[in-house]
Amino acid sequence: MKTQIRALLSGDFDEIEKLWKSSEGVGLSVGDSREGVTRFLERNPGFSFVALKEDQIIGVVLCGHDGRRGYIHHLTIDPKYQNQGLGKLLVEHSLEQLKRYSIFKCHIFVFSDNENAIAFWKKTGWTRRNDLAVMSQFL
Repeated sequence: MKTQIRALLSGDFDEIEKLWKSSEGVGLSVGDSREGVTRFLERNPGFSFVALKEDQIIGVVLCGHDGRRGYIHHLTIDPKYQNQGLGKLLVEHSLEQLKRYSIFKCHIFVFSDNENAIAFWKKTGWTRRNDLAVMSQFL
């Protein structure tokens, strides 16, 4: 059966959380709760996608924007389906949505020691920024 791509729905949370938790290099925090993801999807409808094989979610990308820049979070492909272009396809769907809303720059945060992810992003045309430092504060 061919892989299908569709919008990520809040009802997909259990499956995507399981996929995220079983994937190396994905860092989850309090904002990745069911409530946090639902709120994110409500603020950014139609920007996040899942890949399905026989009604099972095998890939996910969380994408949104702040009105001027896009952000991609937690791109994850089930290891059994990696290296088949699904990650690139999911990202392309999200980037097309961003362009439709006149968002012409997108960022992704990658753990600096996640060499596989860094290699993927470089291979798909992304540029590593060494001029920025990410700073966070828990509220």
